[in-house]
Amino acid sequence: MVTKERFLQGMTFQQYLDQMGTNKEKFMEFLREVKIRPEDREALKKLGKKLNVLVITEDWCGDALYNVPVFAKLVEGNPNVEMRVFLRDKNPDLMDQYLNQGIYRSIPVFAFFDEHMNEIARFIERPPKVTEVVEKKMLEVRRALRTEHLEEWRQAVVDEVRGLLKA
Repeated sequence: MVTKERFLQGMTFQQYLDQMGTNKEKFMEFLREVKIRPEDREALKKLGKKLNVLVITEDWCGDALYNVPVFAKLVEGNPNVEMRVFLRDKNPDLMDQYLNQGIYRSIPVFAFFDEHMNEIARFIERPPKVTEVVEKKMLEVRRALRTEHLEEWRQAVVDEVRGLLKA
């Protein structure tokens, strides 16, 4: 459970930007490029209630590099949204509450809370429809690589076994 006190220990978005090292230039480029449709921004404002959004991330993460700037732009200037950012590796107590499939420390995490810190929604890593496309493409690439390197990889298995057994 995330308390208001724990939530407020997180970094503001600006503090997160200030401490970034890896990928900062690319992150800032993406942040400048993101275009949010007015109707999307307005839909969030029309919720009419305060949202606290806990973001768990790291600056080295590819999914974070693509997804956090979009979310930051979506809520930019919205007085009803308070975002706090936590680094995954420095906050295992939070990360372990948001494990992907109950086992993976996937990031970014976006956890949405009402004004009383009741969780109302979350999403982890990337939208499911994006994950579906990524996984399908990765499977295609793996299959193609296996076909292309079939004999050499079979021999690699034999070589590995021989090396392990010193045979």
